[in-house]
Amino acid sequence: MTLRPNWSAAIYQLNKTGKAYVLVTLIGITGSTPRNSGTKMVVTNDEFFDTIGGGHLEFKATQFAHELLKNEQNAQHIEHFELGSQLGQCCGGTATVLFECFAATGVNIMLFGAGHVGQALMPMLTALPCQISWVDSRVSQFPAHAKHFNNTRIIVSESPEDEVATMPVNSYFIVMTHNHQMDFDISQAILKRGDFAYLGLIASDTKWRRFKQRYKHRDIDEALVNQMHCPIGLPEVTGKLPMEVAISVAGQIISCYQANANAKKNKETVADRLADKKPAKRKGSHQGVPLKTIKQFIS
Repeated sequence: MTLRPNWSAAIYQLNKTGKAYVLVTLIGITGSTPRNSGTKMVVTNDEFFDTIGGGHLEFKATQFAHELLKNEQNAQHIEHFELGSQLGQCCGGTATVLFECFAATGVNIMLFGAGHVGQALMPMLTALPCQISWVDSRVSQFPAHAKHFNNTRIIVSESPEDEVATMPVNSYFIVMTHNHQMDFDISQAILKRGDFAYLGLIASDTKWRRFKQRYKHRDIDEALVNQMHCPIGLPEVTGKLPMEVAISVAGQIISCYQANANAKKNKETVADRLADKKPAKRKGSHQGVPLKTIKQFIS
């Protein structure tokens, strides 16, 4: 039996991979409650770690945490629960709960292909702040240690192109399967979506020319095709050994997500400056929990 990590160990792993989570803390209690003040738990979109006592209180807290996660923004919020009259718990005390939401900081990557290059690339990707979906049609291709990658989801699919639809907007796609037709079907599905942050395809010059012709015959937007990285990887890092190709691809992924992050930051800075030029429309702003709310619970 594998023990689930406690809340502090979970936060360490979540911060390492950049996955979004909510830290839930009991900051005040009165009367009889399942757990003491200071008790914490961590909630993600699909998991939870530790407990604030179970029951209806934990159910409602988890439900509220999931609502915060939907906003995909850092946030803090305080909620007060009457365990008896409000939640129907027989202990009958009260609990004040602090919710601290930490938005995802990493990137979402889908890697198609578990061949030599894919296996060389994965250890580097798993060390980065990202969530990885690793797809192949052959279950035997995945190494035994792949199940120990904390930020990786292993997907065995006879139709890998169908997995493209499961990824969020602005995902990173790496296509390097063992089959040219499969590569084409996957890349075509990504291009038809048209909302990728990165699309890299491993290919020879001949393969790439043929693919571009086939995209054109299927009325794929040429501007989207021009956004593809083919041949994949940094041009400065040459070589055909699996590790050489993997390092080149990892370097390109890092370069792209850093450039995208900087562009987003610059865009937000410009928006803030434009907003500052219109003081008449600004009624003030605050972040986190308002002082009035805090005083209400500590008075």
